[in-house]
Amino acid sequence: MRSTIVRTTTGAALLLALAGCAGAGGGGARVESAEASGDGTLRIGLIQDSTGKQAFLNDSQLAAAQLAIKEINAAGGHKGRPVDLVVGAGDGADAQARSLASAKVDAVIGPTDSSHAAAAIDVLAAARVPLVSPANSAAGLSRYKSGGYYFRTAAADVAQASVLVKLAKDGGAKSLAVVHQDSSYGKDVAAAVAGAAKNAGLETVSTTAFKPGAAGNAAAAAKAATPDAVVLIARDDAQGAIAELNNAGLSGKSIILSDGAFAQYGSGLGSKALEGARAVVPGLLPSADFQARLVSVNPALKDLSFAAETYDAVNLAVLAAAKADDDAGRSIAANLIAVSGGTGGGQPAAQAPGPATKPCLSYTDCLAVLKTGAGINYDGESGPVAFDANGDITTANYMVFTYGADNRAVLSGHEAAGRATG
Repeated sequence: MRSTIVRTTTGAALLLALAGCAGAGGGGARVESAEASGDGTLRIGLIQDSTGKQAFLNDSQLAAAQLAIKEINAAGGHKGRPVDLVVGAGDGADAQARSLASAKVDAVIGPTDSSHAAAAIDVLAAARVPLVSPANSAAGLSRYKSGGYYFRTAAADVAQASVLVKLAKDGGAKSLAVVHQDSSYGKDVAAAVAGAAKNAGLETVSTTAFKPGAAGNAAAAAKAATPDAVVLIARDDAQGAIAELNNAGLSGKSIILSDGAFAQYGSGLGSKALEGARAVVPGLLPSADFQARLVSVNPALKDLSFAAETYDAVNLAVLAAAKADDDAGRSIAANLIAVSGGTGGGQPAAQAPGPATKPCLSYTDCLAVLKTGAGINYDGESGPVAFDANGDITTANYMVFTYGADNRAVLSGHEAAGRATG
């Protein structure tokens, strides 16, 4: 089995939506008290918005949600009743969100694509149903006005900035050049890298943007700045940008690739073009035990992308309901920060009975902690979560890959970023 890294793009429609709806993303239902108002049956919805070449992502997320629900029900469900999993109907995230709201679900997992998030948030927030995405990474979603009903177990793109800078510094660099794709992803991460470099005592000597297929000038500008390291931030035509950097005399261990630029390039680049270069990939490799449990649900499963984040999103939603002793969406939203071990507005979440002494690593273990009256701090298959007042995770895990002379990368280490939102 493989865990393909797919970072979904932020479309122009989302950028316009964020521009129109951006505001204080924190607080709201995430930190407000909520009175019990559920109907006694906890229903978890799932939005599957991947189509075409990315349709394979649906299988991994569905299997992870089914596994979580299976294990939760084996542990007694919610208040002695089975938890239901409802898959959204219709084409598009907004249509699925409407179908799930009509089905009276209490929390929804999804969507995958950041550009689909706004439409789903608008529908579900109006219905007072929290949405927890296992894959959204657009930085602007931290500020989206959801009323406190939006969370994500995936890190925002900008979280990688401190790790990219650390890799440069660990390699002995005192200065770096940033070459980035002219896109929202490229601009956001480039700005975050510049800030992280300053905090780390590194000088950013050049920052240049390029359009896919036209990275020559950006590469030449980076070379002219004589940096110790070059950070390439791209999703589209990263291979062409690397080739242009090589043409400018920048290659090998001086290059550090963002998550969107990571690939097994092999013979697609000149010999030793990336020898010693490093790249970051978000998340953790799934454990053998987790893989086996997923396959027990779907023996035909071939990919694990976002499975851990989906599994954790379901467990967190059900633990929030358990903590609230209520299945209503508003109660779940009010307790998600607390059960994740996070804080809201710099203070312990309003619904927390007290700080958790140590993480609990499964639904069953966390439920046992809850029964003692202690606080829950769920750390799951994707690692620590700890939501903040914006619904963002506050610790992001990354795998570090190092390229050999054949331009193929192997796992060489792990790093953690202290803030998911930069």
